[in-house]
Amino acid sequence: MIQRENAKTEQQGVTDTWFVTDADYANAGQIEGYASATSVGRGESIELFVNTSEPHYSMSIYRIGWYGGRGGRLVAGPIQRSGVRQPSPRTDAATRLVECHWIDPYVLTIPNNPTDPTDWASGVYLVKLTAGVSRKQSYIIFTVRDDLRQSPLLFQCSVTTYAAYNNWGGYDFYDIDSLNQRPAYKVSFNRPYRNPQRPLNGKGAGEFLTWEIMMVRFLEREGYDVKYCTNIDVDANPQMLTRQRAFLSVGHDEYWTREMRDAIEGARNAGVHYGVFSSNTGYWQVRLEGCSHGHPRRTVVCYKYDAPVSDPLYSTNPPLATGLWRHGYPGRPARPEAALLGVMYDYNSVDTDIVISNASHWICEGAGLANGTALRGLLGFEVDRVDPASSPANIQIIASSPYEVMRPGCTGPACRIETRHSNVTYYTAPSGSGVFASGSNQWCWGLDSFGEANGRVHPAVQRMTRNVLNRFISS
Repeated sequence: MIQRENAKTEQQGVTDTWFVTDADYANAGQIEGYASATSVGRGESIELFVNTSEPHYSMSIYRIGWYGGRGGRLVAGPIQRSGVRQPSPRTDAATRLVECHWIDPYVLTIPNNPTDPTDWASGVYLVKLTAGVSRKQSYIIFTVRDDLRQSPLLFQCSVTTYAAYNNWGGYDFYDIDSLNQRPAYKVSFNRPYRNPQRPLNGKGAGEFLTWEIMMVRFLEREGYDVKYCTNIDVDANPQMLTRQRAFLSVGHDEYWTREMRDAIEGARNAGVHYGVFSSNTGYWQVRLEGCSHGHPRRTVVCYKYDAPVSDPLYSTNPPLATGLWRHGYPGRPARPEAALLGVMYDYNSVDTDIVISNASHWICEGAGLANGTALRGLLGFEVDRVDPASSPANIQIIASSPYEVMRPGCTGPACRIETRHSNVTYYTAPSGSGVFASGSNQWCWGLDSFGEANGRVHPAVQRMTRNVLNRFISS
């Protein structure tokens, strides 16, 4: 199906005009928007909310893929709309939850053509908003699911992490991004994405353009049969994972609910392969709540280090209380990430090389690697490593990559504390499931040259990724 979709032509909408250039991005909020859901199934509807002070605007909707290198296909639009200056958001003083109550959405109904799965195929979709006067642009992002069609691979967009780093309205889960350095305890999907830690705030597309799009382009260029979902879908419908041969967690999948963790462990235990092309994965336990509109799973809750004092479930319902997965507390045993992933988060602010330590491993077959080969610029931003206390006993280490641990807030050689090693790993679970972990956010920068990855593409990383995916599909 993916090969059929990517073989479509310019006459069928294939174009590179989906891309919002840096110069055209609405960095002053001239136009912005959000969707009523992070994903929508074929045959369902989704609402698109837009805020602009300009009298009119247009929206063009693109499916993102390879498409001969052009990267997108126009599936709807341009749709002309009258501008609406939306009301200010409401902010909860106690939790610093910022939630919008916008009006006049565009209601988009996704066709469900049973004879053609490429008619609004499952995938990641970007709505390009263009203000009518200034011509400034930004995105709304959502995923289209195909809940009926089976495919060997399921790609997850990690939208809870998008939300965690979204400080639109003044607050996210990080003090450095939040007003008065007071992070939120709750963040809403009912607001535009604005990530100050990403180039040009992510242009309204969360973290997709930094971490995930490279894998999307690679998978579709290679012709892999893949479907798409978000981690909200994993929380809501955990059995979906067992319908595929492999589940792919890509880029930066940091914030998991208990339901997500249970679903992924359950799928692994049922023989579903797990590709962790990500780092800092499953680090925080969060939970989801409904929004003030009554829609479920529209609010992400995480009290982080304040949980023992501030999280109301810490004493009343400990299994659902928020905090680090690796730390246990009364009523909730520790569940270190490495017990599932093989590795777990250790350090951030790294930008260096992955160094191969076991070039004879089947993952390296045909990649032209030797022990000590450096894959330039592919270790970072956050890095994971094997944990002797919790990683599976049969863990296989493919790369052992040195990085320097520095004193906080300090730069220069005198600030070095020690050298540690990040790991690329693989292990086989008792069910026969294979679990691959890249140990680096930047692994996917080796797959495709889009955006921040430009100049870091490495044929060895492409080959290693093919080897992993082909093993998953064939076994």
